[in-house]
Amino acid sequence: MGKPTNPRRVAENEAQAKATSLRISERKLNLVAQLIRGKSVSKALADLTFSKRPIAEDVKKLLQSAVANAENNHQLDVDRLFVAQATVGKSLRMKRFVARARGRSAAITKSFSNITVVVREREEKA
Repeated sequence: MGKPTNPRRVAENEAQAKATSLRISERKLNLVAQLIRGKSVSKALADLTFSKRPIAEDVKKLLQSAVANAENNHQLDVDRLFVAQATVGKSLRMKRFVARARGRSAAITKSFSNITVVVREREEKA
């Protein structure tokens, strides 16, 4: 008998990839996610390649993973893919402290983030 299969969380013409616990704040990661939202995959990869932000390299790997998922798992055409969604969320926070003057301390939070990229195949124009 066995367990029933989980339904797909994305549509039939979509594929996704996730990266969890990236060591960067959500605001900084969202700036890179805004850079690729709505663009074709080739244009988004070019933008991430030449971006000066260090986290762009990890986002580029994630986008390449989403493209590979679309090609190998869902048999989508790579040339017609575009970035449909790039969502950023919070992950854990490391709480640290630093010693300050007169025996006091100050809190430091080191934040981690999650990102999900969904690529979708464009419909053919009639």
